[in-house]
Amino acid sequence: MTMPIALLLALTAQPMPEQAPDQRHSDQMRAFEARREGRLLPLREIEGRVVPTMRGAQYLGFDFDAGAGIYTLKFLRNGAVIWVEVDGHSGQIVGRTGR
Repeated sequence: MTMPIALLLALTAQPMPEQAPDQRHSDQMRAFEARREGRLLPLREIEGRVVPTMRGAQYLGFDFDAGAGIYTLKFLRNGAVIWVEVDGHSGQIVGRTGR
């Protein structure tokens, strides 16, 4: 990774609020149960819908908010970070930052 890109990523990174280990485990279990019961789409399906629409952007990874059921996919295009928020229940894009 080149220095300017690494610096940009470091400066734009959103710090995650600290969670107690029990809380993280609880979130993971809720997400696992929702996925198993068919109430939540798998990450691979979400990625399969969104990543192809982001032509010219590099896919960096994702975050998941178990309480809201929202996947946030992160991309980099022309030095700009783009976040795409996707409802994990319906697969619909519910928010986007950047271009």
